[in-house]
Amino acid sequence: MAKEVVKKVKLQIEAGKATPAPPVGTVLGPAGINLQEFCTKYNDATRDKMGDVLPVEISIYDDRSFDFVIKTPPAPFLILKAAKVKKGSSKGSQEIVGKITKDQLREIAETKLPDLNAYTVEEAMKIVEGTARNMGIEVVE
Repeated sequence: MAKEVVKKVKLQIEAGKATPAPPVGTVLGPAGINLQEFCTKYNDATRDKMGDVLPVEISIYDDRSFDFVIKTPPAPFLILKAAKVKKGSSKGSQEIVGKITKDQLREIAETKLPDLNAYTVEEAMKIVEGTARNMGIEVVE
């Protein structure tokens, strides 16, 4: 008999830096799973991506065991990293705060492709370019 999923939790945690303290502890504590075990497994799985913020989807089962799936970093995080700026524009596309090249855009799109609703890299590039534009990041040739 298969284990029944009781709860699904989505978190964004910096790679290799999960601790039982908030926000991880406050979200997973009430679910009754072993926080230290989750933090250890997550940190080991993300050690190679240190510094990146990674979304994780945690499935909690009725016997208090869990599985988790690590997604690709959020597009805005990758765009800000490529543009070397701290944060996007507060006025959206009306205010340009940084620039990225088409090559950087392609690289971000290739990274995000598994998690995007797109079949080709070109489609993924359009999605990421729209995100960049709304953040005030200009895409240049």
